[in-house]
Amino acid sequence: SCRFLCTATRQKNTGQSSEEEQRHPQNEQKEETSSAEKLLSEEKIKLEEQVKEMTGKRWGILGEWMHLSVGKQQMSTKPEERSVQGFCKDLLEVADVLEKATTSVPKEEITDQNPHLKNLYEGLVMTEVQLQKVFSKHGLVKLNPVGAKFDPYEHEALFSSPMEGKEPGSVAIVTKIGYKLHGRTLRPALVGVVQGGH
Repeated sequence: SCRFLCTATRQKNTGQSSEEEQRHPQNEQKEETSSAEKLLSEEKIKLEEQVKEMTGKRWGILGEWMHLSVGKQQMSTKPEERSVQGFCKDLLEVADVLEKATTSVPKEEITDQNPHLKNLYEGLVMTEVQLQKVFSKHGLVKLNPVGAKFDPYEHEALFSSPMEGKEPGSVAIVTKIGYKLHGRTLRPALVGVVQGGH
């Protein structure tokens, strides 16, 4: 009877160990899968960071290329044309100040109860409109490219970012309006670009 019990116990133990052997590879497989998923996740994060970095560099390179092209255009123009360009650039600073002044006035404050502010605001708007008419008359045209495709000849990208509902490679934000003089870029528009364009 002792021999029977010992045999039964051995068989039982052997059965347990074989079950453990069967379970053990499954645990190892789960651990390997989890480890592989973790590595893939880390690699994905690294790749996403590299893509962001490369995209940012690309817009910077395009901006530099555009500046070189504009510089080359200016070098090829006659001295009198260059002096006109310099004068126009100085006037653009005046246009920027006027625009900033009109946009900074709270619209709800422009009422008949504030006649001084209202008159000042209307005077600034009229001056800005008149200045833009003079610009147009002499071939100086505004570049406000919101929604347009990024053009390195006309725009300078300050940053790029993914934006939902916006077309990749298009201009999402204009931080400073640009200008063209007789079809040539006098000052590129400073823009934010939707990431993901070609």
